[in-house]
Amino acid sequence: MPYEFDEILETIKMTEIEHFDIRTVTMGISLRDCTDRNISVVTQKIYDKITRYASRHIENAQSIERQFGISIANKRVSVTPIAIIGDSFGIEEFVRIAEALDKAALTVGIDYIAGYSALVQKGFTSGDESLIRSIPLALSTTAKVCSSVNIGSTKAGINIDAVNLMSQMIKETARLTAERDSIGCAKLVVFCNAVEDNPFVAGAFHGITEPEVVLNVGISGPGVVLDAVKSLGGGNFQELAEVIKKTVFKITRAGELIGRRVAEKNNIPFGIVDISLAPTPAEGDSIADILIAMGVEDVGGPGTTAALALLNDCVKKAGLMASSSVGGMSGAFIPVSEDQGMIRAVERGNLTLEKLEAMTSVCSVGLDMIAVPGDTPAETIAGIIADEAAIGIINDKTTAVRIIPAYGKKVGESVNYGGLLGLAPIMPVKNISCAKLLLRGGRIPAPTRSLTN
Repeated sequence: MPYEFDEILETIKMTEIEHFDIRTVTMGISLRDCTDRNISVVTQKIYDKITRYASRHIENAQSIERQFGISIANKRVSVTPIAIIGDSFGIEEFVRIAEALDKAALTVGIDYIAGYSALVQKGFTSGDESLIRSIPLALSTTAKVCSSVNIGSTKAGINIDAVNLMSQMIKETARLTAERDSIGCAKLVVFCNAVEDNPFVAGAFHGITEPEVVLNVGISGPGVVLDAVKSLGGGNFQELAEVIKKTVFKITRAGELIGRRVAEKNNIPFGIVDISLAPTPAEGDSIADILIAMGVEDVGGPGTTAALALLNDCVKKAGLMASSSVGGMSGAFIPVSEDQGMIRAVERGNLTLEKLEAMTSVCSVGLDMIAVPGDTPAETIAGIIADEAAIGIINDKTTAVRIIPAYGKKVGESVNYGGLLGLAPIMPVKNISCAKLLLRGGRIPAPTRSLTN
């Protein structure tokens, strides 16, 4: 579909007062040819390949920013899940790979590098388990590396052994990064039904079915949608849906244009545009504020889930009309720390962990950037992960948990990372034990909807 000059100009105007930006241009790089029995050879191959492909990624993205007048907030790289590349290695070797990834990221100047990942929805290889056990040390000794582990899928069910192990690794990561408000946990996601072309961190990785190298773009735009909803004022639900869809259509078109131009500059193929509305800590750039403008008194109250369902559905419908290259997760993100409206709702006591879980059944991902007391037991965290994964497998959608058991912190305090990661109030958790349930281990079988052949 050709781009009309007027529609691009209209979208550019949104950047002036409505916080519209492109959240990320993420270069996916395959590392499948970097395997070797010698860890020194592997780390050198990884460093060389990333720095070769991404050497001008920042420069090229900045050139497109200047050309179109639209800010690109983050420039990132994702790589093949490292557990696959280093399947013959142990914990120490995996940490060396993490350090090589970090060195490459620092050399090319990107914001984050993602793909320190394992896919264990049906079971572990020895390399998978070694990578997972290396995560706390890897994230505590690097600056830009992000990690994710997929523990379930609609086709495979939920690997409860992986859920239990990941809860322990989250606790250990929190401890090893305690002096920085347990920031390591902000770079670690546990997925169900992870997608292979996600441009957003911390969960991005370059899937094994992806090409050698590709450019994926993630848009933003909650502020633009908020302004459109406010401008509507009254109106029934059909009218509200039309306003949201028309707005998302425009920002999706602009997002794909920017992504394609950055890909051309880097002389690599364009992949997908992830149309997720991704909030920032900036005032007016909030999913929560959109829900309030739609008519709920505050996020967490009755009607919140219905409003979010409408918003998420409108985003998907508009994106599909605007682009033939929609991918990633594509919906509406509801992270607490990255959304001022969500933060305020938590501080007022209106938004609880239980209500957030209900909301994740209709949004694009899951429990994101949730800070909880540092003494929350590992089995409680495992239960939270299992609950989210259950929503994912039954509804055949991506769900995730990025939870921060902030070491030494309790309810009433907060963690503050600044920048995009923002500030998260410590949320209360019901520590009703589920240890007896989860210690059964094994795998929750795939649901009947997995039988699609």
